[in-house]
Amino acid sequence: MQIDIVTLFPEMFQGPLNESLLKKAQTKGLFNFSLVNIRDFAQDKHKTVDDPAYGGGAGMVMKGDVVKEAVSSKQKAVSRVVLMCPTGQPLTQEKVKALAKQEHLIILCGHYEGIDERVRDLVDEEISIGDYVLTGGEIPAMVLVDAVVRQIPGVVKEGESLVNDSFYNGILDYPSYTKPEDLEGKKVPEVLLSGNHAEIDRWRRKEALRKTLYRRPELLSQAQISKEDRELLKEILSQ
Repeated sequence: MQIDIVTLFPEMFQGPLNESLLKKAQTKGLFNFSLVNIRDFAQDKHKTVDDPAYGGGAGMVMKGDVVKEAVSSKQKAVSRVVLMCPTGQPLTQEKVKALAKQEHLIILCGHYEGIDERVRDLVDEEISIGDYVLTGGEIPAMVLVDAVVRQIPGVVKEGESLVNDSFYNGILDYPSYTKPEDLEGKKVPEVLLSGNHAEIDRWRRKEALRKTLYRRPELLSQAQISKEDRELLKEILSQ
């Protein structure tokens, strides 16, 4: 997968996207990214990328002609252009999985008071990472890249770690424990020390459902709930 990030602040991405799993994925050739500096496409000697809004109001608006040139410099027939902005659709795990199937993503980072509305003609979808205000779309873009790259086959080791992540199947992850067995009087649940894998799987599923029920109950209405899960939920509610 190729990911091109169109931004006013490319230096923000140099560290975060070259660490941990993202670095390993690049080393394996599973994904590559490039940074497009919007300011490079400014058409005057002062490299102007924003102007006051028509009609007045606080703040500055990113210039449509400059942003369009920056996006178009990377756009191909297979590209999917995503605008990170607070008015976008909420980022969900289902959306992440869908984007991970794309061959080429162009992520456009909004900033200031937003982008000239006419730029949206180039945008395939708008995404928000939450109902709060940030200084720009750069950090949301990092979140999106991290979430999407994890879904590319071969990035995360084969096994349960990916499918058991919180939200992957619509519920939160189960609690995890490691050494020491006794931490200041708080012991690891005995079932995890039993060696009985069937019981361990059942306990983990039950605790994942318990955590979801009490922390994010709204997720259960859309989760992949089996008959066995319903029985576990009954047990939880009866306790």
